[in-house]
Formats: sequence, structure tokens, C-alpha cells
Amino acid sequence: MRLPVNLATKPLVNNRRFLAFSYAGIGLAFAVFLGLSWHVFSLHRTHAAFRLQSDESSRQLEKLIGQREELERFFARPENAKLHDRATFVNSVIDSSTFNWTRMFADLEQVLPNGVRVLSISPKQDNGRIIVKLTVGADSEESKRVFLSALEKSPAFSQVELSSVRAAQQMTDGDILLVDLTVVYSRA
Repeated sequence: MRLPVNLATKPLVNNRRFLAFSYAGIGLAFAVFLGLSWHVFSLHRTHAAFRLQSDESSRQLEKLIGQREELERFFARPENAKLHDRATFVNSVIDSSTFNWTRMFADLEQVLPNGVRVLSISPKQDNGRIIVKLTVGADSEESKRVFLSALEKSPAFSQVELSSVRAAQQMTDGDILLVDLTVVYSRA
């Protein structure tokens, strides 16, 4: 019969657990390394695509700026400047002839209370908007207030700006106050 006896001065140490955790740690570190490498690679690829797109956009922008400068030089010529002024005049004539006066008067009739009457009206087109300058006569402060309130609530008129309120010089047709105002008419 043999008995296993360890005659060594230091007993045998089992390193299996240490080695198992070491290999697991190395495997985990390698997996993290692969994940970070893939992330850096995809960022580099995305950045390269972005640089290409940015360069293309810059080239297109430079091309458009060149075309704009060329057009500005073309329109700055004296013969073309005269043509531009004439076209602006013709467009303003066309715009003024297409203004629907009947509809504007119908909308204005909806907001005019008793005691207020329109004395003068002057529409003007400005950047696609119709700005109307009105002078109205009111027989009392209350009727003026009701008119301004109705004008502000109306869907057809907006941006009411009161220019001046003055006493009438002559008592014509019962008007005590003359009101000058500017509104934007939106149903053209």
C-alpha cells in the first residue's frame, strides 16, 4: 500500500481558478477591443462619407455663388437696369388691376359699425401683401373704439396700426373724429 505523501517544503498550490478568471478576463478584453475597433471603423467610414458630402456641397455652393455673381453683373448693366425698372412698373400695374375691390368693400362693410364711415382708402401691394391705408370718420369715441375692435377681430384684416386720431376741422355729416390707420388685407 502506497500513501501519497508530499515531502515538499511548500505545499502544492492549485492555480486553476486564477487561470480560469485570467482567460475569461482576456476574452472579455478581446471582445471589448473588437467592439471598439468596429465602432472606430464605422465612425471613420461615416466621417469619410460626411467629408465627401461636405466637399460636394461646398463645390455646389461655390458654383451657385459664381452664377449669382454673374447674374448680378448681368443685371447691373445699364440696359438691363432699365428693363428691370420697366418690368417692376408693369408688374405693379398688373397687381393693382387684379385687386378685388368688391370683396374688400364687402369685408370692410362687415366690420363698419353705425357712426363710422370710410372717407378715403388706398391699397398698395408690398412683397405679396396688400397694405391698405384708411381714413375713417367717426361720430363718437365709442363708435371709433367699436370699429377698431371689429377690425382687429376680423379674419380679413390684420396688423392694424393706428396712425393718427384728430378732431374733424369741419363737422361734415356728423363726423367728430378722423382716424388714419394702416391694415394688411389678406383676402386678395
